[in-house]
Amino acid sequence: MSTEASTPSSDRWDMVVPLGIIGIVLMMVLPVPAPLLDVLLSFSVALAVGVFLTALFIEEALEFSAFPAFVLIATLLRLSLNVATTRRILLHGAEGPSAAGHVVEAFGRFVVEGNVLVGLVVFLILAVINFVVITKGAGRVAEVAARFTLDAMPGKQMAIDADLASGAVDADGARKRRKVLEREADFFGAMDGASKFVHGDAIAGLLITAINLVGGLIMGLSSGMDLAQAGETFSVLSVGDALSTQIPALLISAAAGIVVTRSATREPIGRAFSDQLLGRPRPVLMTAGIMTVLALVPGMPAFPCLLMAGGLILASRSRTRKALAADALTAGAAESDRKRSPSEEVDAALGLETLTLEVGYELVGVVDTARGGTLLDRVAALRQQLARDLGLVMPPVHVGDNLSLQPGGYRVLILGNEIGHGLCRAGRLLAVDPSGMSPALDGERTTDPTFNMPAWWIAQRDKELAEALGYTVVDHATILATHLGELLRTHAHRLLGRQEVQHLLEVLARTAPKLVDDVVPGLIPLGDLLRVLRNLVRESVSIRDMRTILESLAEFTAQTKDVEQLTEMVRERLAPQITSRFKGGDNSVAAMTLDPALEDILRRSLRDIAAGTGGALDPSLLRSVVASAERAMGTFNAQQVTPLLVAPPDLRRYVRAIFEWKLPQLAIVSFREIEPGAPLRVIERLGPSHALEAR
Repeated sequence: MSTEASTPSSDRWDMVVPLGIIGIVLMMVLPVPAPLLDVLLSFSVALAVGVFLTALFIEEALEFSAFPAFVLIATLLRLSLNVATTRRILLHGAEGPSAAGHVVEAFGRFVVEGNVLVGLVVFLILAVINFVVITKGAGRVAEVAARFTLDAMPGKQMAIDADLASGAVDADGARKRRKVLEREADFFGAMDGASKFVHGDAIAGLLITAINLVGGLIMGLSSGMDLAQAGETFSVLSVGDALSTQIPALLISAAAGIVVTRSATREPIGRAFSDQLLGRPRPVLMTAGIMTVLALVPGMPAFPCLLMAGGLILASRSRTRKALAADALTAGAAESDRKRSPSEEVDAALGLETLTLEVGYELVGVVDTARGGTLLDRVAALRQQLARDLGLVMPPVHVGDNLSLQPGGYRVLILGNEIGHGLCRAGRLLAVDPSGMSPALDGERTTDPTFNMPAWWIAQRDKELAEALGYTVVDHATILATHLGELLRTHAHRLLGRQEVQHLLEVLARTAPKLVDDVVPGLIPLGDLLRVLRNLVRESVSIRDMRTILESLAEFTAQTKDVEQLTEMVRERLAPQITSRFKGGDNSVAAMTLDPALEDILRRSLRDIAAGTGGALDPSLLRSVVASAERAMGTFNAQQVTPLLVAPPDLRRYVRAIFEWKLPQLAIVSFREIEPGAPLRVIERLGPSHALEAR
């Protein structure tokens, strides 16, 4: 309702302001009657006073983001009024002091008490103050503020990204902070230019006053006035016109200086003076003492000095009483905190960060954005990538240093339990050998912490040589981000809990509320849904398509309540998604398969296990099959495709159990999870013959 009510008013101002600016420009060429000139001069003074007071009461510069535009409009208005009054003075000055309106006459006679010389001196003093002191200082502050704001933008941007990566702010909050940062840079850049308007206005005021004096004398003499009469008449008009425009200009200049220095106080100027000038009793009392001593000096007026000393003492006592009251409240709150502190300390000790990355002190620079660290930016991008790939929003990564680690060491923890660690060499790059056959390098032989591939720690100068030899060279931030990403993919199911599942259901309920209400908990409890989703994520199957998952469960829960069987059925419904993960450039799927003889052996083993008559497989057979699959994975890596084994639907889970510990990176899918339109290209067929070859 408030928006609708304010819309007509906003529309009216959208019309009034442009028309007003056009009218200001027209005043430079069209004659303005004296009564209207009085109204416009009064409006100019009111506008300057309003802008000045607004600048005093704002707490941050961006609260008055339209100030540069106000400066331009106010400057244009004053210059137009100068032109209009100059026209009136030169054309009608011989008619008397009221020829340019009563406002100009009042400033010329009443303000300076009719003394033209005093008026000229006052005007020159105001012009010097405005031109040399206020305008020049405000322009310099605006220039420095604009430069520092632009220089600080990259650091502030990285700080926002770091807060986003750590979870301190959400995406909307980060977007708003970036918008404020952009507005701040635009504002101070505009203020740097607006200060030039004020500077030019001060110069124009001096020139126009000189023109009025000289031109007025010439016009007065030409109209038959004697030199004394012309000098008195046109001097009063010129000084009145100068003062009526110079005082608003001085207020606008002062407002510009206050606005550009506002970022230092971030509170109204009156409160800042009260808190910072009178907030410390000792300097105030010392000042009162000095004023008392000055009152005793012979020849010094005692009353003003003693009055000032008494006022300072009263202000100091008032501030002291307020400070004591505030300290009492703080002490009471602190006492209350101390009473609660044992319980709070226990509660704090019980808390655990869901996901933590700890680094040694040599890796702090990789994290610190002020030192050019890029890890936090990579972590933020990693969280977004995992959300797209797995459909799971990872919790914020708490990054901290740990002095108990080696200087270049790091480790990743989930709920306080370590899931991976690594070590980086200071001042070195990691050259990874993807093929395993590249020539040796000058450095320290090691192993890639993420994929356990052979690697070397090399000096910075050897980077180009290593890349020319076929190595992949990465820095410390890339090592940590890559290792963290693989660990999160491997352990993503551990980060999926009831709260996260409930969040996924709430997101789906925005578009399919009926589906969510019917399935959970009507057809499947939340706990069973959580187990199904964990099974999918454990094997890197994305749960982003929650609609298909819930529709599949709604159909299959009537056939079985077994979570493992439900998982297999859901996987079959997700066949298009699973197939797209393994498709190559020719739309074919490269995979290993099982020899029919090995399939028979596995089925007999499962039947024997179900009947309770044994069923354990020959260990040598298992070792040979796993070794054969491990050798075949080299072919997958050479072709840069994801290692995959396709098994019959009834054996998929059993085959997964055989390979998951030795080859966790090997994906196991069933034939039903591969779309019929995707040709299957067999890389290796695993069979019992490998056991005989091994013997």
